[in-house]
Amino acid sequence: MSEAKTPTPTPPGDTYKGWVFKWTNYIKGYQRRWFVLSNGLLSYYRTQAEMGHTCRGTINLATATITVDDACNFVISNGGAQTYHLKASCEVERQRWITALELAKAKAVRMQAESDDSGDDFPSSSPRITQGGGSQNSEVQSALRTLSNKVEDLSTCNDLISKHGSALQRSLAELDGLRLTGEAGDKIRQVTERATLFRITSNAMINACRDFLTLAQTHSKRWQKALQAEREQRVRLEETLEQLAKQHNHLERAFRGAAQANASPDNKGAAGPGKGEASDEDDDNEFFDAMEEAPEFITVPADPQFHKRSSSNISGLNSELCADDQSLNEEPLAMNQESPSQELVPLKKRRTRIPDKPNYSLNLWSIMKNCIGKELSKIPMPVNFNEPISMLQRLSEDLEYHELLDKAAKCQNSLEQMCYVAAFAVSAYSTTVYRTGKPFNPLLGETYELDRKRESGYRSLCEQVSHHPPAAAHHAISDRGWTLRQEITVASKFRGKYLSIMPLGTIHAVFEKSNNHYTWKKVNTTVHNIIVGKLWIDQSGEIDVVNHTTGDRCHLKFAPYSYFSRDVARKVTGVVMDKDGKAHYVLSGTWDEKMEFSKVMQSSRGGENGTEGKQKTVYQTLKARELWRRNPLP
Repeated sequence: MSEAKTPTPTPPGDTYKGWVFKWTNYIKGYQRRWFVLSNGLLSYYRTQAEMGHTCRGTINLATATITVDDACNFVISNGGAQTYHLKASCEVERQRWITALELAKAKAVRMQAESDDSGDDFPSSSPRITQGGGSQNSEVQSALRTLSNKVEDLSTCNDLISKHGSALQRSLAELDGLRLTGEAGDKIRQVTERATLFRITSNAMINACRDFLTLAQTHSKRWQKALQAEREQRVRLEETLEQLAKQHNHLERAFRGAAQANASPDNKGAAGPGKGEASDEDDDNEFFDAMEEAPEFITVPADPQFHKRSSSNISGLNSELCADDQSLNEEPLAMNQESPSQELVPLKKRRTRIPDKPNYSLNLWSIMKNCIGKELSKIPMPVNFNEPISMLQRLSEDLEYHELLDKAAKCQNSLEQMCYVAAFAVSAYSTTVYRTGKPFNPLLGETYELDRKRESGYRSLCEQVSHHPPAAAHHAISDRGWTLRQEITVASKFRGKYLSIMPLGTIHAVFEKSNNHYTWKKVNTTVHNIIVGKLWIDQSGEIDVVNHTTGDRCHLKFAPYSYFSRDVARKVTGVVMDKDGKAHYVLSGTWDEKMEFSKVMQSSRGGENGTEGKQKTVYQTLKARELWRRNPLP
């Protein structure tokens, strides 16, 4: 029985195995389990036969604490999640396990620290090695020789300790063989255990020193290889730099010679036409260069037939300013009749489609398994998960259905105007059902301008005003009597199966004619099936659109998607009320398709709601009219 309980160490692999009693519960008490210590992990099994298929539990020693209760008991815990109460058969066996566990923990902590710092330490150490040259190499060799001598001394001490310890144990065994009183026999056995314990500890210390020497020799070889590679690379760079300098000097001399030949009086007449052609070519090239005295604004007019475009089409606007975009056809310059200075403006055609998204396979779980509970801004996302636009451009897409605000500006009735403003608030989510990508985070101070003065009468400017936390400010002004502004900060949490995005901030809409000032906030967005399955997006929550001038209010409710619900998916309902709480209009529809409004003729309390015991309000309305319908996607 004692042989089965004794751990069996395997020196090369730092593996320790053996039977230990583990506390299970108050009914069964301590039960014998087979424990295996390997690579900084302590695992246990019911029997040795289970090692191939069923592990009952594992604890990482790098983050664990090891405490001793009494002569045979010890506890291993990693901060509350896992705690093992263990008991060895005797004090010597317990000390063997404690020594092995402490050594394994120290090695695991060291390996973890090396893996964390390897990316920073190795590059920074390379230049020092390069500068030091041979002196650094000789210093390392000298340190290794000193370490080797010290380890040999320790090995000699270990042999002496083992020799004297064996002699001491023989003497104690002879004393134990004598017929002594019970108390004296117990004392002698206790001294014997202490001597064995001392020998085990000294052996462990010597083994740790040998491991350290081997590790130092291995790192020395790696440093030597890195040093040699750095030297060779420096020689190659010096040769390349010298060659480039010679070529540069040769090109400068050739250029000066050609310039002098063109400027000579003999070639003046022959060089006339060629010079004129070259100047025309230079003018064409200089058209795209930065001008020192550039005008304040550059107007980019577009074909009016493309003014009704979906937000997916808007997402490509920033690339229109790139001169090398093949999808834009630049037409000849035309006179801008509206400008008093008669400046030349390039006419550009809006592109009718955007490039397809590359289809790359992506294992999100390998990236996001360590990000559960974190904010979205702290999660390193793969680039393929992003949309090829910035958050500022995505925010500007709220203006896709600006016609709703144009109609609202013409309304005489503030309650009817409220209906159009509410529909505009819903229209901002029209394309999110297909937009599972995340826009790129803008740089601090980055701006995005959307100029639609000629086509739609408005101009929008969006700026990133804070980096941590990310925050953007958006301002749009229209010639048709409205101004829109918003400040948006996004709070987010990754919950494993889904990602919750909570927009913070308020949206303001002000109409010049009526001086009505409306405010509202955005609802929460949830991205489902982050790890497994097809990504899909849902909007849920409530919006209160408030007219601060008249006191009117519209309460919109975005119903969360439910598999068991018989309602229409992505449903939105709302009621427009005056300052006294009287309902005037009822809104209904979906946030991805359309919204309708109906005028309330009469309202009354209906039957009780069976789930909550509250009375429902019944509205008698006229025939519904369409407020807004989503544009077809390109």
